[in-house]
Amino acid sequence: MSVTTRAACVIGWPIKHSRSPLIHNHWIERYGLEAVYRLEAVEPENLAAFVSHLAERGYAGANVTIPHKEKVLALSEPDDRAQAVGAANTLWYDRGRLYSTNTDVEGFTANLDAAVPGWELRAGEAVVLGAGGSARAVVYGLIERDIRKICVVNRTPERSEALRARFGPAVEPVNWAALPHVLARAGLLVNCTSLGMTGQPSLEIDLGPLPTHAVVADLVYAPLETGLLAAARARGLATADGLGMLLHQAVRGFQLWFGLRPEVTAELRAIVEADLAP
Repeated sequence: MSVTTRAACVIGWPIKHSRSPLIHNHWIERYGLEAVYRLEAVEPENLAAFVSHLAERGYAGANVTIPHKEKVLALSEPDDRAQAVGAANTLWYDRGRLYSTNTDVEGFTANLDAAVPGWELRAGEAVVLGAGGSARAVVYGLIERDIRKICVVNRTPERSEALRARFGPAVEPVNWAALPHVLARAGLLVNCTSLGMTGQPSLEIDLGPLPTHAVVADLVYAPLETGLLAAARARGLATADGLGMLLHQAVRGFQLWFGLRPEVTAELRAIVEADLAP
C-alpha cells in the first residue's frame, strides 16, 4: 500500500460473512480512488488494542459489526445517534480524534425513502417487531422522522419496556398477542428480528389486519425475499427489503473516510444480489 492510499476496514468476530468489502471496493473502483477496504477479524479480547491503534495500522476509519458494536462506544467519542442507540457501526477520525456513529439509522430511513417515497406521510403509527440493537436504530430513525407512535412488539416484555425507557413516550410496548390489534392501526410494519432469515424459523404473522396503504419493511436480506415480504407483496402492499438498508447504511462511512458521497445504484445492488444467491 502506497503512502497516498487511504484505507478502511470492517471489524468483527467472525467476519468472513461480511459484504462490506464488496460494497466499498465497488465504490472505490467506480470512483477511481487510490484506496482499499479490508476485512479485519478481531477477537473480543483484542478489540481495545486494535481500535486504539487504528490510525497506526493505516486506517482512516472502520465499520464495526457483531459482537463489537456496543463495546466501541467506550473506545471512541460517540455522536448523538450512537449514544441513543447504544451501539456504533462506524468509526472515523477528525483532527486526530476517533468518533463513532450508527449509520443503521439513516440506512433504514434512506432505504424507505428510495423504495417508498413519501412513506412517512402514510405511516401514522408504526409497528416494530423485536427489541434488540437493530430495533433501537429503527426506533431512533422513526422518531427522527416524526413518527409519533411506535408499537414495539417483543415476546420478552422487559426488552420492549427498555426501549420506552430509552426513547420516551413515543414508544408503546406491546405484547405479541396484541399484534393483530396494533396492525389494524399501522401504516408501517418493520421486522427487526432474525425470524425469516436463512437457517432461522419463519416469521408467522397474519398481515390481514394491515390497512391497504401500509408499508412493510424487513431488515433480513438473506433470503432477499423473505416470507414476510412475499406475503406483503401478495396483498399489494408497498415493501422495502433488507438489502436496500445494507447498501444505504454504507454510504456515510464511505463519505467520512474517502471524502466522496457514493451512490447506491442498480449495478451495486445486482453485484451484492449475485453474491447472496445460493
